[in-house]
Amino acid sequence: MRQRLFVVLLAVAAVAAAAAWVVSTEPAWYERLRYPLRYEQIVRGHAQNYRLDPALLAAVIYAESKFDADAESAAGAIGLMQLLPDTARGIAVRTGGRRFVVADLYDPELNVRYGAWYLRNLLDRYDDEERTALAAYHAGQGNVDEWRRAGRDIVFPETRAYVDKVLRVKRVYAEAYDLTG
Repeated sequence: MRQRLFVVLLAVAAVAAAAAWVVSTEPAWYERLRYPLRYEQIVRGHAQNYRLDPALLAAVIYAESKFDADAESAAGAIGLMQLLPDTARGIAVRTGGRRFVVADLYDPELNVRYGAWYLRNLLDRYDDEERTALAAYHAGQGNVDEWRRAGRDIVFPETRAYVDKVLRVKRVYAEAYDLTG
């Protein structure tokens, strides 16, 4: 009985290892099909302008909107990087914008520019700690600051899942599209 259990466990482990190997070695063409990259010039340009890893910027866009420029959330976030109008208005003021209107957030170039500025601002604020900056992008700076003061990691499960997804997808974009920072 014990030997039979060992054989079954060994077989399960072998299958799991094979599955992990297959998942981690998907060809680039398959990853590009599964994780499309739209607006590549905009992503590369604003990544360079704001000293961001283009794979990180693409991964945030994918996680936020799957590259749907018309995306809207129940919370009122708009566009590729799912910016709230008040956040975007503040970014516009800080970057010299004078005539911001909410409809501007549907413009991929402007949305990614504002989102890239905001992401760079968060990375600067949190000493280039990507996990912390991404948590703040998702859950808000106030929540992240409160967690840090309490010596805690990311408290919200959905924010932890978001950060993990962005970092996983970042690796996919870096490899499948040769996006490197």
